[in-house]
Amino acid sequence: MSHPVKNIVIVGGGTAGWLSAAVIASYHQGASDEQFRITLVESSDLPTIGVGEGTWPTMKNTLRQIGLNEREVFARCHAAFKQGGKFVNWVHGNGDFYYHPFTVPLGYGKLDLAPYVESVENFAVESNFQHHICEAGLAPRGHTDLDYQGPCNYAYHLDAGELANMLKEHCTQKLGVHHLVDTLCDTLIADDGSIEAIVLENTGQLAADLFVDCTGARSLLLGQALGVGYKSLSDVLFNDSALAMQVPYESADTPVASHTIATAQDAGWIWDIGLTHRRGVGHVYSSRFTSDEQAEANLRRYLGKAADGLAARKISFKPGHREKFWHKNCVAVGMAAGFVEPLEATAIMLIELSSRFIGENLPADKALMPVVAKRFNQQMDYRWQRIADFLKLHYMLTQRPEPYWQAHCDETTFPQSLKDDLAIWRYRGPATSDFDSAIELFPAASYQYVLYGMEFKPDFSSQAYLYNQRQQAEQLIKRNQQLTQQMLQNLPAHRDYIEQWLATG
Repeated sequence: MSHPVKNIVIVGGGTAGWLSAAVIASYHQGASDEQFRITLVESSDLPTIGVGEGTWPTMKNTLRQIGLNEREVFARCHAAFKQGGKFVNWVHGNGDFYYHPFTVPLGYGKLDLAPYVESVENFAVESNFQHHICEAGLAPRGHTDLDYQGPCNYAYHLDAGELANMLKEHCTQKLGVHHLVDTLCDTLIADDGSIEAIVLENTGQLAADLFVDCTGARSLLLGQALGVGYKSLSDVLFNDSALAMQVPYESADTPVASHTIATAQDAGWIWDIGLTHRRGVGHVYSSRFTSDEQAEANLRRYLGKAADGLAARKISFKPGHREKFWHKNCVAVGMAAGFVEPLEATAIMLIELSSRFIGENLPADKALMPVVAKRFNQQMDYRWQRIADFLKLHYMLTQRPEPYWQAHCDETTFPQSLKDDLAIWRYRGPATSDFDSAIELFPAASYQYVLYGMEFKPDFSSQAYLYNQRQQAEQLIKRNQQLTQQMLQNLPAHRDYIEQWLATG
């Protein structure tokens, strides 16, 4: 008998729940309740984590897809532009830094500039203008550029709590999502091992064709009710703790950084995210290598007087992910699926990608769900593997002497897939052909920026026949210098641009 999938229940609010609801609903706009229904259940007594304030450039298309006005997002969520990440003290610990900008190198996909730049550790500087834009504190676009566009690729820094509130309003008022405030008490399992219904404190039983688990690290549906295990990544990525603070600016006109600042410490690193009304600053670290007290001392030392009177909020996590992400009629999104650490803003990006897959591939009939679940699990397994590889790359090439950093350099902690990549990259560096999967999270450019920023130097001479385009390369490097000067002269200061842009709206 035919059983169409038309009733979805999302359990859990916050960024994961409401962003999932918005993305899935955007694929089914115009459908009546008889054809399609999304219900989001959240407990009013559970606060959101509110740490994941950095996003990836995919967020531009996601916000546009679900129908949000970019200017309104900035106004409501105290948002700022994010043009990449600045990594301070990751190589030597003596003030060194490099950028992972979001704009790809000039000639990307056609000509690799790495063999031609003067010093490969400055690859981001010589192949791309965004390093200079960030250092100068400029916005990624000018006043004549349209919303969601601009000469520099960008993402956002957002107040995650305000974003969840904005998404909640948009989902319930514009996208037809039903909102239920109630507390999950129990989960009823059918004879075939799927979820038959959830039991809520006030509403009672609530059945659905598909349940989306957005209950955070507790994973109340996929993990607890269905018993799907958790795969630890603590042997590769050591961080398991964080201390977070919300730091006010000295004055209303204090410049806002247009990039995430990640500053290495003796056993972890400190994130510094600029919103328009405050900074989000925190220390992520490994409890195996330092204490909470020492981590807080590092954080307060970094902030100086700005930390006076502020309390640090402790967050603990287990780096890893579920063994399966979609089992029977339940799929986990957000921290219910997994979490490693805030580095490179993978958490919100995975929510976007997961909910987009659900929206695009929602099976027409429950009989097809095992096939869809299998494909989803294959994709997510690959993505988590690539996340582990890419994040490990930030640590494993360090020359810092502390035990935490040296432990990251132990080859027994390297994923085999990353070992294989590095064996090839020692002779030619990352190439676009290494990342030809349609589901890649990070392009070759991202690996180039981090690899070379960490002072990894391939022996390009061993394959010199691949690098016979010096004239074209020198033209691109010169073009980059010209573009850099033009943008430094024409782009407005970051805070000034946001304030003027919002005022004109």
